[in-house]
Amino acid sequence: MSHGAASPDGHSLGATLAAGILGRCPACHRGRLYRGYLALAPKCDKCGLDYAFADSGDGPAVFVILVTGFVVTGLALITEILYAPPYWLHALLWGSLAILLPLLLLRPFKGVLIALQFKHKAEEGKLAGQ
Repeated sequence: MSHGAASPDGHSLGATLAAGILGRCPACHRGRLYRGYLALAPKCDKCGLDYAFADSGDGPAVFVILVTGFVVTGLALITEILYAPPYWLHALLWGSLAILLPLLLLRPFKGVLIALQFKHKAEEGKLAGQ
């Protein structure tokens, strides 16, 4: 599978994860991955890598839902056990966090999945003979 102007990457896993979290090109780790909040740029502005290969699908959303659910539920339970605040305060705290946390996590999770997809040359599965 050709990834445009970039050669296979020799970056460490940590550097790949950092590039994804920061929204950087998975090949050169310098160019921008996004042109908007979640919209990918057509190609890297530094190395010219074509981002047409990038398809994270629903993967980032699934991970964000799981992480958000774990964090919000855990914190709500701990708060209830330690302080027993009124229900309106629970609704205010955890409802706000349940909205804010996915907004903060979705972009870095999507970047990491795309960076890992590039690093491991992942592509759509095909049946033999196709």
